[in-house]
Amino acid sequence: MSITNEFAHQVQRRLKARHLSMIAIGGCIGTGLFMASGAAIHNAGPGGALLAYAMVGLMVYFFMTSLGEMATHMPVSGSFSTYAARFIDPSLGFALGWNYWFNWVITVAADVAIAAVVVSYWAPLRELMPTWAWSLLFLAIIFALNTASVRVYGETEYWMALIKVVTVIVFLGIGTLTIFGIMGGHYIGLSNFTTGDAPFLGGTLGGQFLTTLGVFLVAGFSFQGTELIGITAGESEDPQKNIPRAIKQVFWRILIFYILAILVIGLIIPYTSAELLGADVDEISKSPFTLVFERAGLAFGAAVMNAVILTSVLSAGNSGMYASTRMLYAMGRSGLAWRTFGRVDVRGVPLPALLATAVVVLAVYALQLGNDQAYQYVLAASGLTGFIAWVGIAASHYRFRRAWVAQGRPLSDLKYRAKWFPAGPLLALLLCLLVIVGQDTQLVLHGELDWERLSITYMGIPVFLGFFLYHKLRHRTRLIPLQEVDLRSQERD
Repeated sequence: MSITNEFAHQVQRRLKARHLSMIAIGGCIGTGLFMASGAAIHNAGPGGALLAYAMVGLMVYFFMTSLGEMATHMPVSGSFSTYAARFIDPSLGFALGWNYWFNWVITVAADVAIAAVVVSYWAPLRELMPTWAWSLLFLAIIFALNTASVRVYGETEYWMALIKVVTVIVFLGIGTLTIFGIMGGHYIGLSNFTTGDAPFLGGTLGGQFLTTLGVFLVAGFSFQGTELIGITAGESEDPQKNIPRAIKQVFWRILIFYILAILVIGLIIPYTSAELLGADVDEISKSPFTLVFERAGLAFGAAVMNAVILTSVLSAGNSGMYASTRMLYAMGRSGLAWRTFGRVDVRGVPLPALLATAVVVLAVYALQLGNDQAYQYVLAASGLTGFIAWVGIAASHYRFRRAWVAQGRPLSDLKYRAKWFPAGPLLALLLCLLVIVGQDTQLVLHGELDWERLSITYMGIPVFLGFFLYHKLRHRTRLIPLQEVDLRSQERD
């Protein structure tokens, strides 16, 4: 696949509106909903879980509208890395870009490992090849899909996401019938919302706040992936029309899916049930979705959910490879990475960035096999990346809007305007900082300071600051004055 001068400049705009919507939905409906939602209810109670997911949903809404305003005006593959570099400080854009790339590389490596575990649920497939061979096969499939045109990626994600959406809709229908006793044999109603200390756990008001805050982190991880809309903006056919539409549709669909799913689970399964705690991908029978299916009398629930979770994991890996490759490509284009990474082949695929990303994914996966302790530290280093990216989005939008007004541009010239500015982005920023600071509430609840646990929990912050300070000290960048902020709608070469 030769890289020619004719096509060595930019990716191709071939993603339709339906692709953008499903990519964003597929990015955040996955194991966070199918597996972790049960533990959230167990730890905070059904009311605490609902409140946490609703508040995080509100936070994400403002982040998405902020990203939508910038992406509609300036649709580039680098998204928030490019925006931070142009509206705030190039060093911040550098740190956000590399940190985000690093996070998705680790995510892809984790996803191919998880996919192999999920496959082992079926004994014939488990005996066919060893686990590491399945992981390499899935990595090869993901790599092959990303070497094709962006239209192939969009279609693949569309159908994978559709499987998840249909599963959630069927689950909500069956769950509702079970609650009213039409399936499962007896009426449940609201009884599990008054069991024990439900709906909120923690005893005192302060304890309830901390237990709910602990679920904020789970909810935040579950919603991560919505920012993929910003990454796909550079390859959208009609970004000024499709991005606002996708943001409006995706947010409400995701929020409704999460809130209703957690409501159904909390109504059917009491928070005191040990079955809700510790569900993992190697224990599909403990998925709250599986438990609800089984209580409705559907014995095949585990097999169905295993297939859906496999699709979810592969979809997440596919999106992760796409996002990391496009971020590296955009940084190569803007000079925040080696220029070679900013080149594309005849189909608009950033092949050098894809090859480099795949090599590092393979190295991280090998590290997982060879040194589990080292891999845990690498995994911890990326733990806060999604939240840091959201902070970057809010800060970039705040500066973008201030620069727009400072340069005398009328707001009516913006094709899409985020609502409730500046209150919305600032509220989202405060909530996100609260989640980052309080992401391990057990450190507070136990009253003892575990330095090793503390360092692992917050390792992502010094890693991000390391990227930032490296670029700052090397290039001596400064905060860009509002009058000098580049607001041109096209990406600079």
